Amino acid sequence: MNILIADDHAIVRQGLKALIEKEPGMEVIGEVENGEQAVALAKELTPDIVIMDMTMPLLNGIEATKYILRENPNVRIIALSMHSNSHIVRKALKAGAMAYLLKSCLFDELSRALQAVAADTRYLSPQIEKLVVQSDLSSLKDEVPHIDLTPRERQILQLLVEGRSVKEIGAHLSISPKTVDATRRRMMNKLDISNLADLVRYAVREGLTSVEF
Repeated sequence: MNILIADDHAIVRQGLKALIEKEPGMEVIGEVENGEQAVALAKELTPDIVIMDMTMPLLNGIEATKYILRENPNVRIIALSMHSNSHIVRKALKAGAMAYLLKSCLFDELSRALQAVAADTRYLSPQIEKLVVQSDLSSLKDEVPHIDLTPRERQILQLLVEGRSVKEIGAHLSISPKTVDATRRRMMNKLDISNLADLVRYAVREGLTSVEF
């Protein structure tokens, strides 16, 4: 079982790798610190499983999950998150994650999740099962109405709330600052948001970023 670990904290990656490689038949073939690297390395290495932190710089785990599965639907994603918000859990599962665990869990639980998804079985932490009724997993309807942003809008939103300037975002995404600014204005009009504070709150609620940045 080849595993890729995506988490922006080096100590978490090192700890997971040390524990996973004690398990028979499991090997960590790569580590990354942000969502963009996760997408690129998953494409290059084609791991069996990606352990994906939901909140990472540049591209969050939910969006990275979508990109990875679009490229290779056979990859199994385990969402590992500090968020127990049912809205974010449902978004991760809708994106294609087969398991969702809280970072407060013990390694034994992660080991069970690895075995479960390897057998094409969904796995949820006991705390998460209380939030997501099993009978709803087939539809995974959102709890509250929300406005869908395009993938580019979500990426620009994440970079904005991480403190990147319009010029920096343009350079990072290889688009013009004018295009970034136009997308920002269209996105804020769509969300009916007029200031950065509300934009940050929206991004945190949607699991696109966290207050850690």
